[in-house]
Amino acid sequence: MDDVKQQLREFLSELLPAGKMSTLSDDMPLRTSGLIDSLGVLRLVGFVEEKFGVEVDAYDAGVQNFDTVNAIAAFLERKRLAKASASSRA
Repeated sequence: MDDVKQQLREFLSELLPAGKMSTLSDDMPLRTSGLIDSLGVLRLVGFVEEKFGVEVDAYDAGVQNFDTVNAIAAFLERKRLAKASASSRA
């Protein structure tokens, strides 16, 4: 999961204003603090889908899953576990 968080931080370093990245922690709110706007969320969701090969439904892209690096990493872990579980049942 640390690799996932690192990749998210690298993407966010391109998305966020230069001065904000130095204060970013894995539990710092991105959306509810105003660090990223709705366009930034769309770019972040697109990155997550492309980089990690998951489909993010509209209800998945809410603040609960996409407000902190930790929340996004946990969301991706749940998606990975669900996919592995579905594969093992098939």
